[in-house]
Amino acid sequence: MQLNKEQVLQALGNVEEPDLKKDLVTLNMIQDIHIDGNKLSFAVVLTTPACPLKGLIENACRNAISHFISPEIEVTINMTSQVTTLKNTGVPGVKNIIAVASGKGGVGKSTVAANLALGLSALGAKVGLIDADIYGPSVPIMFGLQGARPKATQENGKTRIEPVEKYGIKLLSIGFFTDPNQPVPWRGPMVSTAVKQLFNDADWGDLDYLVVDLPPGTGDIHITVTQSFPITGAVIVTTPQDVALADAKKGVSMLMMESINVPILGVIENMSYFTPAELPENKYYIFGQGGGLKLANLIGAPFLGEIPLVKSISESGDAGTPVVLSGDGIMDIAFKDIAERVAQQISINNAKASNNTDVINR
Repeated sequence: MQLNKEQVLQALGNVEEPDLKKDLVTLNMIQDIHIDGNKLSFAVVLTTPACPLKGLIENACRNAISHFISPEIEVTINMTSQVTTLKNTGVPGVKNIIAVASGKGGVGKSTVAANLALGLSALGAKVGLIDADIYGPSVPIMFGLQGARPKATQENGKTRIEPVEKYGIKLLSIGFFTDPNQPVPWRGPMVSTAVKQLFNDADWGDLDYLVVDLPPGTGDIHITVTQSFPITGAVIVTTPQDVALADAKKGVSMLMMESINVPILGVIENMSYFTPAELPENKYYIFGQGGGLKLANLIGAPFLGEIPLVKSISESGDAGTPVVLSGDGIMDIAFKDIAERVAQQISINNAKASNNTDVINR
């Protein structure tokens, strides 16, 4: 039989993108079709390199060609990606800004933000991380960058900060500019100006995701970030305890205020259970159980996953090597799974908000 492009598109029109609920052809996700006799190659352009359904979609495409055209066709599929974005984030080159918030301190929000950023990067995305906790910056210690100083260049008479790069991601923190042994006794206006500079005065280049580690509470920094830059969505970090959940609810309520209106990408429950290294199958729910899932259900947001309490998390952070890089199987899998779900939720939200079918080409 003589294979042609129309047959290929007709066959692949039967493959639905599971999250977006439309077929790949309608979504313009099938590109670069090449035919040479019975040899067929084409690209599937996913909405994120961190797509958790990549394997499922590839298998569905192969099955469609075999079933609707012929099982004799030799199929080569290039699974590529083009991260979606809906609007100008206010930061040149940045497609999506992800805020990581908790409402309460001490729940491991900075650890989650750092490992989420690294998890997205490990899955193939271009990622940056802003440490927006002016009073208690964590990035210099967590990435082993104490004493690091970003370079500055002049561009059209304006100073441009070059983010520090480590482990494949770009980083900025007020901790790079201040004495780590001295407090930062700044009032609200100074804090707001400093936070904006981390966004506006930096040369971030092209990023798929810029993760922002917000401080605890619901104060000046939160308002400055959410009202100054179009945030793609926020990730809420909590522990199972009622006291943490109560503050997390306040953080969610602030983000959902009409004047702020940041979409909630989902809830992550940190310190869900204790797992001793010598008994990895054992789980001890020392802070309670199911609090994060309850919060997610209460606010109508996805539950993105549980992160266990293991010694390697604190050890890795203190050593300047976040745990997702440590080779710890349990933690590596946990954070990469969560990174996939966050990226997946961004793609779904962007597609819904765009209200058209060409979102992946933006």
